[in-house]
Amino acid sequence: MLTAGLVGAVGLLPWLSRTDPALTVLRARSAERDPTPEAVRAVRAELGLDDGPLPLLARWLGGLLRGDAGRSWVSGTEVLPTVVPALGVSLLLMAGAVAVAALTAGAVSARTLWLGSRRRLGGRGPGRTGSAVLAALPEFLIASVLATAVGVHLGWLPALGWQGPRWMILPSLALGLPAGAVLGRMLDDLLPAAFAEPWARSAAARGIPPSAVAGQTLRRCVPAVLPNLGLFVVGLTGGAVAVEQIFDIPGLGRLTLRAALAQDLPVLQTGTLALVLLAGVTAGAARLGGRWLTGPALRDGALHSLHPPATLSSPAVPLVLAFLLAAVIGLGLPHDPLALDTAARLQPPSAAHPFGTDALGRDVLARVAHGALTTLGAALVVSAAALPAGILLGLAPRLSGPPADTVNAVPPVLAALLVTGVAGSGPWTPALAVAAVAWTPLATHTSALLRQERAALHLTATRALGAGRRHLLRHALLPAVLPPVLRHALLRLPGIALSLAALGFLGLGAQPPSPEWGLLLAENQPYAERAPWAVLAPAAVLALLGAVAVTAAGASWAPRTGRRPDRGRGGAADARGAGGAGGGSAPPSVPFRHTTTVPASPPSRSPAPAPARTPDGTLRS
Repeated sequence: MLTAGLVGAVGLLPWLSRTDPALTVLRARSAERDPTPEAVRAVRAELGLDDGPLPLLARWLGGLLRGDAGRSWVSGTEVLPTVVPALGVSLLLMAGAVAVAALTAGAVSARTLWLGSRRRLGGRGPGRTGSAVLAALPEFLIASVLATAVGVHLGWLPALGWQGPRWMILPSLALGLPAGAVLGRMLDDLLPAAFAEPWARSAAARGIPPSAVAGQTLRRCVPAVLPNLGLFVVGLTGGAVAVEQIFDIPGLGRLTLRAALAQDLPVLQTGTLALVLLAGVTAGAARLGGRWLTGPALRDGALHSLHPPATLSSPAVPLVLAFLLAAVIGLGLPHDPLALDTAARLQPPSAAHPFGTDALGRDVLARVAHGALTTLGAALVVSAAALPAGILLGLAPRLSGPPADTVNAVPPVLAALLVTGVAGSGPWTPALAVAAVAWTPLATHTSALLRQERAALHLTATRALGAGRRHLLRHALLPAVLPPVLRHALLRLPGIALSLAALGFLGLGAQPPSPEWGLLLAENQPYAERAPWAVLAPAAVLALLGAVAVTAAGASWAPRTGRRPDRGRGGAADARGAGGAGGGSAPPSVPFRHTTTVPASPPSRSPAPAPARTPDGTLRS
């Protein structure tokens, strides 16, 4: 039903936007041809537009059941031989980007894995802010830098086209690095609590190699991140429009963008349907993979909570970074972002222009500062709306799962066009388009955490004591789910700003002379070689925003990596066992903790592993 509704909405796009599809198709066929009334009527008769959108949609669906998706309204070629190769190119590019993202996520979480597997993690929280800066860099900016520096200047790799494996390296890096940084931060957020579980301490006490402990810890944490990896897979397939434009890649995202702008409905509907089917397959594979990695513990209620009570860490780093961001904005606000000075075009940074000038002689610092009011304001509003929507919908996974998978399959460009058709164009149209899809990662993350938290031992014990559903929700589930989802929402704040910037970069957001950040990057990209400061300045502010968001999340909800208190959530005793994530443990209805005084001279018996000691010198069973 959701797929049919989405495809039907795509079929109604020309009529929703209140434009004449015949005129749009005629201009897409030949921009030089004069759109006379006779030519427009001829196109309408050729395409059968006078019959209305519903008969057109019915004819397309009837042909699709016979394996015929119709012909393109613009080129006249058959649709399936056009969409299938584009989908293959996008899938190959997605596979390369996922490989880069996996390596990047491993690099981000390597420090925590190494320290935790050797019991040296102590009170250290997730990794540093380098990954936050990388996650905040726009994909189209990374693509532009790689194409210019590596492809053109150095000549190491091809920068344009799609002719072999060497042509996919640079675009895979541009797509995979930011996605891997986000996934790595999410994984790094879960690792400290996993290393504090009883099975990890028991493994270290029994002399199990650190590499084996690290591998089992990854298996313990990956199921909570796997659904978001599925979202990235679909997003990288249909949403890599800007990267495909820069590297001239004939992928599905670029094909869908062109079809949407030309209102070529057969191509647009077929591409959208392919993305929705891919989203369904990917979501199902992610759920099956999560259940396989978790094992029978998910069914038997034998998991330990990965989210112990949080502690407040030092806010010094986010305060310093926030002060730098505020200082940049404050220094630029007194200046006019629209003042032209053609005698000072592309000037390097100086005392008069700390960030230099652009191609029209406008002060880049002033434009960045004034653009922050629009970009950051819209990003904050969208994030504030997406967080409660994602949590509420994520608490009902059976209800929110299919809509999340379907909505995630819609490329941002198509979402912007649909929102524009319904709500009309305006300054808040990009924000509405991003808000329509921004809740899906948070809802998916909430559902994944909720699925594992429901199988936790302390929840089983609390339920056995007679706690009702409302008590479990308020005192057990929400305290475990809200902190990581809040950190995820803060981590997504730069991504939302990037989505708004990407729409501006593609010409679907703010229009000149607006100082919106995406428009700044798009305007100054052709001058990146002569005046790199015009591009690096807004990119650096975006990276600074990412660092502020991630460090603020860590300062607000830093996970406690030590042992949990004797009382679990909801007042129940902490049920612990020595079993791993996928194995059994002590009966949850009999939680206990036994300590005994260390004897002065232990009896001479067969060697035993060194027991774990509590701070007061006792042995913990």
